[in-house]
Amino acid sequence: MGYSNASSDNKPLSFLIYGRTGWIGGLLGKLCEAQGINYTYGSGRLENRESLEADISGFKPTHVFNAAGVTGRPNVDWCESHKVETVRTNVVGTLTLADVCRDKGVGVINYATGCIFEYDEEHLVGSGVGFKEEDVPNFVGSYYSKTKAMVEDLLANYENVCTLRVRMPISSDLSNPRNFITKITRYNKVVNIPNSMTILDELLPISIEIAKRNLTGIWNFTNPGVVSHNEILQMYRDYIDPYFTWKNFNLEEQAKVIIAPRSNNELDATKLKTEFPELLSIKDSLIQNVFKPNQKTSMA
Repeated sequence: MGYSNASSDNKPLSFLIYGRTGWIGGLLGKLCEAQGINYTYGSGRLENRESLEADISGFKPTHVFNAAGVTGRPNVDWCESHKVETVRTNVVGTLTLADVCRDKGVGVINYATGCIFEYDEEHLVGSGVGFKEEDVPNFVGSYYSKTKAMVEDLLANYENVCTLRVRMPISSDLSNPRNFITKITRYNKVVNIPNSMTILDELLPISIEIAKRNLTGIWNFTNPGVVSHNEILQMYRDYIDPYFTWKNFNLEEQAKVIIAPRSNNELDATKLKTEFPELLSIKDSLIQNVFKPNQKTSMA
């Protein structure tokens, strides 16, 4: 599904990015520099319509990238006690940006989340049956996920928006505290559940290509397949630290140390793989894009 983006017709690319201080927003800026794409960061607040209009009128972007949002610090449990702030940015702000851009004839790439599903009887752990783009979210365990499911449903009415469902993002920067690998290597204990995940080194460049093609609608923005916590930590031990050890616990034990339940699921990446056949499976991408570039052990 594509969008006839009036602002990008026969014009050089120019990206307006929201989320300057965020992980994905920062990486996007570096990608634009590497590719010679003109870009700037938005200075307006998402929930302030006039400031967004000023940003767009001043810069005249061909595309807007929304990498802003509230995930909570240090984690999504923060959203449970800051519900108004979470709604203001994740729902009101995101919708305002989409609406302003629609009025201006500008396409939006919105980095969303796939943490709006959980395994169920039709999508069993290890079955290989993933949730598709058109499936209705079934996970409401955390307020963060609730707001993300709300806004995804509403954004589906905007023909100028491309929603990318990111999950458990990983990058080759193993020092970044937002990196899923970095997180689980620092936990005292981890659960061990197969999940769909997003390798940013591979998928963020694809999001730029999505903008170039003016693709819209909902996309499961993960590498095909699933990988478990233990499989990742085994790779970490094989490639990075041969002395690394970890301990597992189950979901019931995990529930005692977190406020809100966490989403575990497999997303069906067929749509993305069809559009981008070069997309690697999650395990191949982990090795090629994350562990081999950081390899410290002498394994072959």
